[in-house]
Amino acid sequence: MNESAERTKVEWREWGADAFEEARAADKPVLLSLSATWCSWCHRMDREAYSNPMVAANVNDSFVPIRVDIDRQPRVRERYNVGGFPSNVFLTPEGETLTGATYLGVDGMRQVVERVRDLWTHKGRDAARVPRSLREDPPAGELSPEIERLVAGQLGEKFDDQFGGWGDSEKFPLARTAEFALKREREQALASLTAVREHLFDDYDGGFFRFAEGRDWTDVHHEKLLSTNAALVRAFAEAYLYTGEAEYREPADRTVEYLTTTLWTGEAFAGSQAPGDEPDAPDDSESEADEPGYYDRPASDREAADPPAVDATAFADWNAMAADALLTLHAYTDDERARTYAERALDHVLDELVADGAITHFRADGRTGETDLLADHAHLLGALTTARQVTGDAASLGAAREVADRALEALRDEDTGAFVDGPRSGPGLLDRPLRPLDGNAELADALIDLAILSGEDRYREAAAEAVAAFAGAADRFGVQVASYATAAARLCREPLVIEVADPAGSDLHRAALRVADHEKVVIPAVGELRDREYEAGTAHVVVDGERAGTASDPAQLSQLVGEATQ
Repeated sequence: MNESAERTKVEWREWGADAFEEARAADKPVLLSLSATWCSWCHRMDREAYSNPMVAANVNDSFVPIRVDIDRQPRVRERYNVGGFPSNVFLTPEGETLTGATYLGVDGMRQVVERVRDLWTHKGRDAARVPRSLREDPPAGELSPEIERLVAGQLGEKFDDQFGGWGDSEKFPLARTAEFALKREREQALASLTAVREHLFDDYDGGFFRFAEGRDWTDVHHEKLLSTNAALVRAFAEAYLYTGEAEYREPADRTVEYLTTTLWTGEAFAGSQAPGDEPDAPDDSESEADEPGYYDRPASDREAADPPAVDATAFADWNAMAADALLTLHAYTDDERARTYAERALDHVLDELVADGAITHFRADGRTGETDLLADHAHLLGALTTARQVTGDAASLGAAREVADRALEALRDEDTGAFVDGPRSGPGLLDRPLRPLDGNAELADALIDLAILSGEDRYREAAAEAVAAFAGAADRFGVQVASYATAAARLCREPLVIEVADPAGSDLHRAALRVADHEKVVIPAVGELRDREYEAGTAHVVVDGERAGTASDPAQLSQLVGEATQ
């Protein structure tokens, strides 16, 4: 439990069977508080509502209060998030939802507590509900090019011509959406990344903030998450691949510097850095509470101030995302620092968090996270297939097979073909399978790469079934899940493949990596993976599964790809 929770007057329990058993024995509802170390509004609610003696007394008397860190327990987060953080969710002793709200002040919390007590007294468990995503299978459909077309159409409908980005309210960077748009609506992608660079990038300390509340990118939330920064390093690297312009490379370079300094623990990447704009002083302490937040200060004042705290926890999925992004940047720029730290982060995850393909979410402060989470498998598989393409490391392919095979064994739902988010067990609603669209898309995309790299079509078949499991709702998907359309497109039209006879690092291999198609697959030292001889000094272009020609130097390769993909 974090320090902010410990300073409140609420008697928080840890998430687990014991807390729910206590609630059943006392016939009390559960108050589940979803929080994060980087969440300033969570800390503010702790200081205000949960530290108020009357609120805390009512909570302790009428409920069994449970505090959950959303980064450490993502399965709880995905089942109980009510629209933002903090999420304050009232549950039956069996874990079904009664009601919930995000941030509440003292008066708001008093009112909600009173309403829930009244609801429980008069309706009890009859007032509970279970989210549809936990009650129904996803709507299956046909895997077809129509999926890509439908989501690509959303790009134009949702693009903000005035301010950049997609949507007409709060603005998130949507890195995966930008990558999807780079091949389909490039000007939108570049305009959106430019807006992200102008409004969410920290020009002084480096790194990207999480999002802005305003449509015009105002009211920035200053937390810096490893996941956000990793995704944006990759997106800006891809933009640099297409444009060759420094305005897209520079933010990626500077974010790598931030990741490898501020967020580097010595072994891996830390999970997040707090926003520094919600002082921990009591509300009546004007001397401190009225001071500007760290990121609201001019650079000269920041230099003398203590930087916001870093949560040093190394999460498997986010470190894999960072490794993937840094290897991608190295592929296009030869940045050796990026490659070195990517390999060190991957080594840490493989050595400390993986055993026989099973991945443990984290180990920190004497605690161990869950094993076999979909996000961990999806992102680590993606990082390992990227490592095989960029560095030529044969061990990466072996590790990728183990990670993929474990996901197929432990997470695949045989009835639907989709992947569940983790073990089908645990207190509350954890025993109900959840099939997240974004996690299925990420894993499917990585399985496509693995199928090409390994020559084993069973991985592609699994990817196709996972994507088809959601295809019946493709007409309702928004731009936020563009990664799903990417996977569908790569299944309906085989990606460009460049087989390089020479080892990784050769001129031909480096030229293949820099072909302007970020959805391609590059196989260095291809002879090691195929049962036939390849002439040294050659690269073979495969389009739609058919050999399109052979090149013997970078210029010839570029020309051949251009002609074959017209």
